Amino acid sequence: MKTFKIYQIDAFTKERFSGNPAGVVVNADGLNEAQMQQIARELNNSETAFLFSPEDNDSDGSIRYFTPTAEVPICGHATIAAMYAKAIEYNLNSCILKFKTKVGTLPFEIIKENGDYQVIMTQGKFELSPAFDTITTEQILAALGLDYADTDERCPVQIASTGHSKVMIGIKNKEKLNDLNPDYSSLIALSKQINCNGYFVFTFDSDNDDLLTHGRMFAPAIGINEDPVTGNANGPLGGYLIQHKIVDFKGNLFEFNGKQGEKINRPGVINVSVKIENDLPVLIKIKGNATVVFKTEIEI
Repeated sequence: MKTFKIYQIDAFTKERFSGNPAGVVVNADGLNEAQMQQIARELNNSETAFLFSPEDNDSDGSIRYFTPTAEVPICGHATIAAMYAKAIEYNLNSCILKFKTKVGTLPFEIIKENGDYQVIMTQGKFELSPAFDTITTEQILAALGLDYADTDERCPVQIASTGHSKVMIGIKNKEKLNDLNPDYSSLIALSKQINCNGYFVFTFDSDNDDLLTHGRMFAPAIGINEDPVTGNANGPLGGYLIQHKIVDFKGNLFEFNGKQGEKINRPGVINVSVKIENDLPVLIKIKGNATVVFKTEIEI
């Protein structure tokens, strides 16, 4: 038997019971895949992160992510949560930790300030798939309860990814965003068809100068009908906005704040920064706050 330390962390917020909750096992050495899946199912967050000791000198450890039903390659909010929990557990100073993930070894920056922490996650390589054909686009819109008249004409419906792909769907107004009531069965069927399990609907309709976008993300194919605040949606959105020249930027850096989770009463804000070379996105980072909801232990 071994005692495993588990944190419940709310990411992209400083208020408990808001933002995006994630479980974190900070000392996961010895757990097998079936046990990790059981813990993730029991905690029933959209993702639970498991931190392992390094196997060599090339990293500070490895990290794996599980939804209640499946392992996923990478997860933004669970990374923020995991690094925050690690910083709390080991009373870390400001540092950069390199962790092996299913999408490669990534640097995660921990910033200590006034006794608390913020976390910056460097995401994986930005990739943008071709826009969907008319029929597939209509199927996606219909499953979400949208039609072409609702969409922002600047925003092609297509898959963007920094390691865990999402379909980008830009629409005109926030009221329509908050009224969405997707057909989850249709989205699950479409996910198999297009080989992408997440649908990120966003709008620039914001009455707050500090917030560029409001969004909602649906991923019923991996057991997440709606995710509160999604790093692997807002991050790729930054690259998508630059590549399509939808936003104005100066120099080689574009930064914005996106809000998500309002409709399901778990609001949170995520900061996205995009490094730009030759008018194209080359590096995407997300930054967020976090807070501990509870800490517990389990013997297995």
